[in-house]
Amino acid sequence: MTTFSDKGAAGAGVGLRLPHIQEVVTTLPHARWLEIHPENFLANPHATELLLETRRHYPVSVHTVGLSIGSATGIDRNHLRRVRALIDRLDPCMVSGHLAWSTHEGEFLNDLVPLPYDEETLRLLSAHLGEVQDGLGREYLVENPASYFGFGNSTMTEVEFLGELTERTGCRLLCDVSNIHVSGHNMGFDPYAYIDGLPAHAIGEIHLGGFTIEPDGATPGADLLVDTHSTFIAEPSWDLYGHAIRRFGAIPTLIEWDKDIPALATLLAQAAHADQVVARSLAPEPARAAAC
Repeated sequence: MTTFSDKGAAGAGVGLRLPHIQEVVTTLPHARWLEIHPENFLANPHATELLLETRRHYPVSVHTVGLSIGSATGIDRNHLRRVRALIDRLDPCMVSGHLAWSTHEGEFLNDLVPLPYDEETLRLLSAHLGEVQDGLGREYLVENPASYFGFGNSTMTEVEFLGELTERTGCRLLCDVSNIHVSGHNMGFDPYAYIDGLPAHAIGEIHLGGFTIEPDGATPGADLLVDTHSTFIAEPSWDLYGHAIRRFGAIPTLIEWDKDIPALATLLAQAAHADQVVARSLAPEPARAAAC
């Protein structure tokens, strides 16, 4: 049986969620690569065995949601050890997580809470990322958040913060293109300029997910984009993705869909569309006809 322990992700993959894992193991659909949340498997031995069988056929990436690198109380070392144990069995092609915090005094919050962008936060995250990368024994990719508010005490932009974080820690970045579109709308910045400001050499993965539109309670008549991962990727995100590909190259791209999960074929069709966008974005422009 072919294994992929020495091969990384390429092209567009899909998030492997528990409702689809039996189908994937049984039918082995045409998928470029898969990404999992380790927290779905740490206390589920049966799902873990199916995951290990899946790993024999596909490259797999690990995207953590519970390490909480921005928590002021520090990294949960027990959780880190459990994630490391699964990673050692799985040998994933990439490991990533969020620029956020989601735990407080041992309690897990069902949300990814943002951080102020200042020197104090940089020192905290740099220390925590060092601990995470040492604890996992591999590079950790940090994902930019979807933002709904900012901090008045921030002293740098998100792009500046991420660039400095990569310089201090040696981590790389997971560029969530849909989050950039969402944040740009909500926070009033140019998402194309955001992508242009990221350090291209540090981008190791891209995420694409669907968002929903909700009324902005703070601004009558205005809309808020919410990163729900519960619907198809919107056209503005596809356009921004094409720009990101032209800037960064053919970076492995993940289709995220975590709520109202559709049939696996729907996810694979979105991944196939991402591959088409990459091909169009990187195709050489046709030569112009010589003027008469």
